[in-house]
Amino acid sequence: MTHLHSIEAVTDFIHTHSLAFLYISQPNCSVCHGLLPQVQQLLEDYPAIQLAHIDATEVPEVASRFSIFTVPVLLLFFEEKEYIREARIVHLDLLDQKIDKLYQNIIQ
Repeated sequence: MTHLHSIEAVTDFIHTHSLAFLYISQPNCSVCHGLLPQVQQLLEDYPAIQLAHIDATEVPEVASRFSIFTVPVLLLFFEEKEYIREARIVHLDLLDQKIDKLYQNIIQ
C-alpha cells in the first residue's frame, strides 16, 4: 500500500495506475482503522489494483477534490474515471461483488 501525502501525489497515482484504489481516512476514525485491514485483504484477490491510503487531515484538499463529507471513503478508478465509491459503512461482500464485476470485464 502506498501512502499519499499531497493532492498532487493523489492525482499522479490515479494517472499512473490504470486501476487505482484510494482509501481515505482520518486518524480519529475507529471505523477507518477497523476497515483498512479488511480492504487490504480483499484486494489481495485483485493484483492489478493498486491501493493508496490518504489521511484526510494531512491532505485536506482531498475532501473538495472528490466531494467527501465523511470517512472512510473508498474510491476505485479505472483509467482515471471513478467507477466505485463506498463511504462510512461498507459492506465488504457487496464491495467485493462490484470490484469483481469490473475486474472481470477489464482483465479479459
